[in-house]
Amino acid sequence: MTRPHPVDRRFERRLGRLLIGVTYSAVVLLLVGVVLLLAAGISPLAGGPSFEPADLAADLLALEPAAFLWLGLLAVIATPVSRVLGAAAGFVRGGEPLMAAIAVAILGVIAVGVLAALLGG
Repeated sequence: MTRPHPVDRRFERRLGRLLIGVTYSAVVLLLVGVVLLLAAGISPLAGGPSFEPADLAADLLALEPAAFLWLGLLAVIATPVSRVLGAAAGFVRGGEPLMAAIAVAILGVIAVGVLAALLGG
């Protein structure tokens, strides 16, 4: 059994810290959104507004609950995608083209799913 290269370990640790940070950020954003919903007297179970990316920054500054919820959800979605991107980069740096191609194929499947959701919805 071969031992992982020290650069690989450092890369994995950095990537792990990034994923932990994104996960904690998502939880905080979702929590802030729920607290703002409750403070405004809106039930979290009542339907929500549609997602308007162009309005996200302004809504965050206006402390709109939906903006925090949407940003938190985007962070949750970005977590596994960033992991696959990190894996692809690691495989390229490690000289493993087959594994890099598989990671890129996974990203392609994710992209097709997102496009299907956007075009179908």
